[in-house]
Amino acid sequence: MKIDPKRLRLYAVTDRAWTHDAEGLLRQVAAAVDGGAGIVQLREKHMGQADFLAEAERFVALCREKGAVSIINDNVEIAAQTGADGVHVGQEDLEAGRTRELLGPDKLIGVSAHSVEEALAAQAAGADYLGVGAAFVTGTKTDAKPISRETIRAITAAVDIPVVAIGGISLGNVSQLSGSGICGIAVISAIYGAADIRRASLDLKAATEEMLRS
Repeated sequence: MKIDPKRLRLYAVTDRAWTHDAEGLLRQVAAAVDGGAGIVQLREKHMGQADFLAEAERFVALCREKGAVSIINDNVEIAAQTGADGVHVGQEDLEAGRTRELLGPDKLIGVSAHSVEEALAAQAAGADYLGVGAAFVTGTKTDAKPISRETIRAITAAVDIPVVAIGGISLGNVSQLSGSGICGIAVISAIYGAADIRRASLDLKAATEEMLRS
């Protein structure tokens, strides 16, 4: 499945740090989409399978209702069961080629990459887009080491699929990604940690579009 790069201008990744129940999380997702997020990833690292499935079913329905692309983090089984638009896997998770076998040709597969070698391997295995980073120091994944602008540029030049930058991106630093070849940004705290999620999303998308024009 191909994705319109414009959908990736603003990619919202959920995090439970700012809400403790499914109702709150779904309200946050709705606000992010209303603010311009074209694709949303449901990320639940510490939830049991049954609870994750129940939440994911509501998440996928919400995204479908609002016209956003729904992605499940890591869990291919949940993505398949809920009819999500796709799944995102890391380097330590299920290999992209095997993920494609399980999900079929009509679903999106995103892969995290930190080097040209990882990016090319993911593309060869059938990835539809890449999440590359960390672009900056991030508090969400404390083990994620920032990669250089040069590495991001090398990755985008090496592959033919869309690339989004992720990791520590905020309204104050998105302009620093100008000229890197990315088509958008993936954001967690700069969206969900904001007092007004819709406003934060609108501002981030506008800043990204300005960065891409510069």
